[in-house]
Amino acid sequence: MRKITIDPITRLEGHGKIEIFLNDEGNCDRAYLQIPELRGFEKFSEGRPAEEMPRITTMICGVCPTAHHMASTKALDDLWKVEPTSAAKKIRELMYNAFQAEDHILHFFFLGGPDFVVGPQAPAAQRNVLGVIAKAGLEAGKKVIEVRKRLRGILRIIGGKPIQPTCGLPGGVSKQITEEERETIIEAAEYAVDFAKFALGLFNDIVLKNKDYVDLITGDVYKHRTYYMGLVDENNKVNFYDGLIRVVDPNGKEFAKFRVQEYLDHIREHVEPWTYVRFSYLKNVGWKGFVDGEESGVFRVAPLARLNASDGMATPLAQEAYKKMYEVLGGKPVHSTLAFHWARLIEALYASERALELACDPELTSPDIVNLPTETPKEGVGVVEAPRGTLIHHYQTDDRGILTKVNLIVATQNNSAAINMSVEKAAKSLIKSGKVPDGILNMIEMAFRAYDPCHACATHSLPGGMPLEVNVYNSKGDLVKKLKRG
Repeated sequence: MRKITIDPITRLEGHGKIEIFLNDEGNCDRAYLQIPELRGFEKFSEGRPAEEMPRITTMICGVCPTAHHMASTKALDDLWKVEPTSAAKKIRELMYNAFQAEDHILHFFFLGGPDFVVGPQAPAAQRNVLGVIAKAGLEAGKKVIEVRKRLRGILRIIGGKPIQPTCGLPGGVSKQITEEERETIIEAAEYAVDFAKFALGLFNDIVLKNKDYVDLITGDVYKHRTYYMGLVDENNKVNFYDGLIRVVDPNGKEFAKFRVQEYLDHIREHVEPWTYVRFSYLKNVGWKGFVDGEESGVFRVAPLARLNASDGMATPLAQEAYKKMYEVLGGKPVHSTLAFHWARLIEALYASERALELACDPELTSPDIVNLPTETPKEGVGVVEAPRGTLIHHYQTDDRGILTKVNLIVATQNNSAAINMSVEKAAKSLIKSGKVPDGILNMIEMAFRAYDPCHACATHSLPGGMPLEVNVYNSKGDLVKKLKRG
């Protein structure tokens, strides 16, 4: 049995490797995405004051800090049973949409986009942001830099700094927005809307007008029929900051809709010995292994899943883009994994439009930015839609607010079963007769890259050591030796 290792895998947040096992005919027999890194945030948060969590959890990842900050802050709202002021909610949602737009733009142009804009089998040295600029033009590169600068300016105004923000408080935010700052935010949001329209135009011209790319998106290599999950507002429209969690089945029919505090009635976690990532699944369907279909409890989150789980977008330009995607791809739900990239740009447009709507609201500058907690803490749960999918923070404390238990259901963890399925399906579909050129290996990586995974976030178990188990197999696949540490 021949083994191929892709180590490290590239253009993602965190670390990982892909192990591909070929049979005697040179075809893929099995493929695994293994995550060797470890984070211990759930365990070492115990014993700390709960109000430290919005600051601590931003350290989990330098790409996802605002998502963790906001989920944590909302968990504190629930922990102390305090409702944020109206102005505070709008300030939080504004910051969060600016973060969402900036993060989606980062992924498309720096991480995922090179596979389409430059080409999936282009030389490795060209599959990067410089290759994107070379293909799309220098002006496009300047626009990417400028929009990220402006969106990060919004994060700095509200959060204190563009990464690892410090503004979230139980019941509100720590800083009022001035009228001058609001004008700056409006200008930045307007620029972001224009840029998101430009990015969708670029996708249309370079990807959708290329038949080979469209065939790749709609073909069977990158397709799974799964359940989908995402936050929706009262009209079942996509919302990143708040709402109910909605799940639809592989046919697009509503399967569940629930408050985040009820997540344990719907979500469970499965563990495999060969990775530090846990695998979320739907409790009321059950864990059936790494398979898709209605009988499998595997579900997906992140941009395409949110669009599948919703009835549309809450802003006009994004809604038009949403309708176009489903018209081109044959209706809802779309099961094509590579369509996550298209959905990501639609969400960047929605986030920019929503940020502009909030920035134009005069209540944004209200001094009424916090309600002080009065309840004794016990348990709190908070949720947001991270760029990579549904993110849940769950805290339990003693009556002094000292943490006794922490559970983080992280977006990439929700997608982890599907990511492994996608990697293996791509490997089995693309590797034939032992021929594995670099371009094919990149196309296998594309299977995980579409999800924009963040494994720094997803690996956060600390059982007290670094357990390691190595299984040695012979050419027939029989286990001949087992090595264990821990």
